[in-house]
Amino acid sequence: MKLYYFPGACPLVSHIVLEWIGKPYETVRLTFAQTKEAEYLALNPAGTVPTLVDDDFVLTQSSAILNYLAELNPQAGLLGDTPRERAETRRWLSLCNSDMHKTFTLIFGNYYTGDDAALAKIVAGKAAEKLRSLFTLVNDRLRGRDWLTGKRSVADAYLFVLLLWAGMKKIPLDGLDELGKFQARLNADAGVQAALKAQGLA
Repeated sequence: MKLYYFPGACPLVSHIVLEWIGKPYETVRLTFAQTKEAEYLALNPAGTVPTLVDDDFVLTQSSAILNYLAELNPQAGLLGDTPRERAETRRWLSLCNSDMHKTFTLIFGNYYTGDDAALAKIVAGKAAEKLRSLFTLVNDRLRGRDWLTGKRSVADAYLFVLLLWAGMKKIPLDGLDELGKFQARLNADAGVQAALKAQGLA
């Protein structure tokens, strides 16, 4: 199994999950330019990361990869044992992937604002406000829980990476103490540390 990634980008979620699963895998570090080259586009025509290659099966999109890894390795317990548990995991995974991650794209780049610096500042400010409200929702969810669903899941790995981004972009999370405790727990996790070190982030 092989994971293609940029350091610190969303493939870090899959990288952490691969560590939690504990089976052999390899990674391929890419530059942005390499994702636009013919060799990589043959694997992932969108020219994005992550891409997971499992023998002759090629899979893109973080949510799909995380579900695949969890279903392929039920012994790791990263999706849930019942339909309701799996639905809970997918609910929080969807929030991380579809709502929070998508909002971060308004802060990370100028795809939507072009060279208009004033507009980019307004958009980034509104995105930060939205992220604060979403992180508040997650903080409330974590009250009395170590994990989003009560058990460690793929959604927790995603939330951890989003918290790294929040720190990087100085999203105001003051007063959200449950998130701070969650991040500290994950920072102490051996699998998380292994993935961070492999990507040169720790």
